[in-house]
Amino acid sequence: MSDDLVSRARRGDLEGQNWAGLVRMSFEPEIPDADGRDASETTQAQPLFRPMTGLDIKGRDEQEKDARKHVEKRGGTYVYTYEEPDTSAWKRKRVRLPNGEIGYRVIRPVFEGALDDLKRGIAPNGKRLDGVIVTDIDRLTRDNRHLEDAIEVVQNFHRPIIDITGTLDLLTDNGRTVARIVVATKNQQSADTATRVARKHRALQQAGIPTGGRRPFGWKEDKRTLDPYEAKWLRQMVQWLLSGKPISAIINELNKAEVKTVSGHEWSRMAIKQVMRNPRLCGYRSRQVLEFDPETGSEHRRIDIVFDDDGKPVMGQWEPLISVTEWEALTELLGANSAPAPGHNTRKSLLKGTLRCNKNGCGAVMRITKAPKHRNRPEGYFYYTCPSSGSSPSGCGGTKIGGPETDKAAAMIVIAKYEEEAAKRQATAAPQVWSGEAELTRVREDIADLKQARKERKITAARYFSFLAESEADERRLLADRNRSLRAAHAAQDTPIDLAAEWEGLTLAEKRAYVEETLVALLVSPAVGRGRPVRERLKPVFRDKGGDSAAPS
Repeated sequence: MSDDLVSRARRGDLEGQNWAGLVRMSFEPEIPDADGRDASETTQAQPLFRPMTGLDIKGRDEQEKDARKHVEKRGGTYVYTYEEPDTSAWKRKRVRLPNGEIGYRVIRPVFEGALDDLKRGIAPNGKRLDGVIVTDIDRLTRDNRHLEDAIEVVQNFHRPIIDITGTLDLLTDNGRTVARIVVATKNQQSADTATRVARKHRALQQAGIPTGGRRPFGWKEDKRTLDPYEAKWLRQMVQWLLSGKPISAIINELNKAEVKTVSGHEWSRMAIKQVMRNPRLCGYRSRQVLEFDPETGSEHRRIDIVFDDDGKPVMGQWEPLISVTEWEALTELLGANSAPAPGHNTRKSLLKGTLRCNKNGCGAVMRITKAPKHRNRPEGYFYYTCPSSGSSPSGCGGTKIGGPETDKAAAMIVIAKYEEEAAKRQATAAPQVWSGEAELTRVREDIADLKQARKERKITAARYFSFLAESEADERRLLADRNRSLRAAHAAQDTPIDLAAEWEGLTLAEKRAYVEETLVALLVSPAVGRGRPVRERLKPVFRDKGGDSAAPS
């Protein structure tokens, strides 16, 4: 009977047979592009899929109707439809192979499930399944591996797979040979299409033309004109970050003002970092780069600046929001990777990680212990204690101090230091101009001269890379110094908040951020006698631009 199914299908005789259709909307991928994406919404941009030909636009209902008509006209019964929407029969994805290695395969679970059902002869609705029909060979596959899987079902399991147009013949040896050639040709056509799309995107990038889907926050739908309301908040976020405001506090400010992302969501820490790292802010055209780690098998996307043939950043065709110098200071502040900001991974206490034992220079980080019941302390009362030498190699176990009282005293220290620094900033009539601009210009000119000399073969590779490494190190050092100077200038111009008045309304994460930005450590001396104020036992080690310095006891 099984052999008869294939031979009868060759003659077009489907009388008494049950058939299922495989319908698929064929979408080929466009190369992902960073510009124009709503970075506040996603951590990884997904590929865009567009119908590439007129045939691809043919809908699901049309394909099912044509398949049903073809089967019933030849005496068969149409019993099921396998729907495979929004997939590509060519685009490969990264997968882990059975041997543990990483490979790239076309992933089509519906197609593979249909073949498995056909092998068993049972459709998902429980009805007998004798064959599968598609509208044409494009609906079946453009991947040679999947074609061989389909051929295996026909040859070894004697179940027919046909198409309506007649271009697909898997029922004869000659037909299978032709099918392999056709699929290879279709595969090459898809590859050519992808190449054309990639060239198109590169041309758009080099011209600085914005592309992508949803408009970026801060710009209108044309992705070129600044949106006055959103641009105002973007500038405010830049100002807050450069002046030292914690990201958690910025999120609270945005939520209080009901400022939403482009899709109407509340802002998150990752969303703010992604928007602030985007070169679009200063007018640079950007692109997404996919990196693959062969050891871990993981993929990472990052945003890179687009450079022209002369190695200069391409400027986008839109209004920039901030200067290049300000954006470089932002990226230096936030870092290239998504590292947590101060106070982000907060504990349940204000000073965990900051408080250290000062008995005989012990220096161990103090731990939190609950107050025992016999102490008759209020509910939730705790102590900061130095771990004993038995539980920690660095602890002495000789210092303990009340937690709530220490938190209150530490807050007073932080507030006093903040107000002192704010007063100094406000007393500065105008921030000093960074003095290294001329040196930075000279270093960059040296790098350009080196590259030109190497291009003209006037310098050996050994000397070129040696000099280049030194010059690039100087450039990085100067850029870091300039960015620190820029942040200091913003801090001097910014109106400081009244931290004393705002403190109680801050979240624990925000308080911890101010503590970590103010203190390197807070040293706790052992108690001497009874009644000694907590404040007298604390010795702050402050952060400042010149390094860490301990305040006098």
